[in-house]
Amino acid sequence: MKFVSFHRDDGRVVPGFIDSRDPQAPQVIDVTRPGNDPWAAALPTDLAAWVELGLQSLAHRLAACSYPDAARVPLARARLAAPLPRPGKIVGAAFNYHDALRERDMAPPATPVIFVKSGRTVIGPDAPVRLAADVGNVTYEAELGVVIGRTALRIEPAQALSHIAGYLVLNDVSASDMVRADKAFVRGKNQPTFCPCGPWIATPDEIEDPAALGVRLQVDGRIRQSGNTADLVFGIAELIAYASTQMPLDPGDIIATGTPAGVAASHQPPAWLRPGSSMITEVDGLGALHTPILASEPS
Repeated sequence: MKFVSFHRDDGRVVPGFIDSRDPQAPQVIDVTRPGNDPWAAALPTDLAAWVELGLQSLAHRLAACSYPDAARVPLARARLAAPLPRPGKIVGAAFNYHDALRERDMAPPATPVIFVKSGRTVIGPDAPVRLAADVGNVTYEAELGVVIGRTALRIEPAQALSHIAGYLVLNDVSASDMVRADKAFVRGKNQPTFCPCGPWIATPDEIEDPAALGVRLQVDGRIRQSGNTADLVFGIAELIAYASTQMPLDPGDIIATGTPAGVAASHQPPAWLRPGSSMITEVDGLGALHTPILASEPS
């Protein structure tokens, strides 16, 4: 099942799921709408709480419930938010694609190189990345995101997949000048709006093989990145297990698995993000994430 958070007509952001039985006209189901099945209507009203309850088990129950027409919104008309508008944290992996390392003439790291990105950097589909004038050169980074479904602490790779709630598209926007100046990731990865996520969370049964997914990004219609998760240096299970040795991973946290070749600095001339442009980030089976780029609003 594909789970979403979306803006209801009254302005509230509420959780729901996509009914794709008619692939030509998928619908978002507003589970919070009065008149729904009483069990469904009694669920918490945020998707983070659903993750803690277990998305896979919820999917079976939700699919068996009935919903009135008033609870159905055509996906094409739904205003989607980030599935998890405020995740606890995003744990990113740097230098984790073989093609990107070859592009930079770097050897693969011996162990995963990870960093933490604040949940407050997250924005949803169609929300703009804002570029402050003093941030410097900014790049896109298309990635597969993995949503943690239950607490993981010092686990083994063999246990890791059982801790996954689902998958989503993620764009780890990064201020390259800050990363280079600081020789660290904190500032460059944690500017406001620097983590577009969405458009939904797909449960693991929706994805046949997460280790063989195409990952693409285009800016203004021009393909800038095109890779595949088969090219990861450290796979999903290894990343989760390693991160769990460094910090607790909690339900709703997101693992950003790294980005393939083609980041802005690798192009001639460099393809730094500029106000007025727009990005589309895609991962096979997980939809497309549309992101305009604007200058920061005056404070």
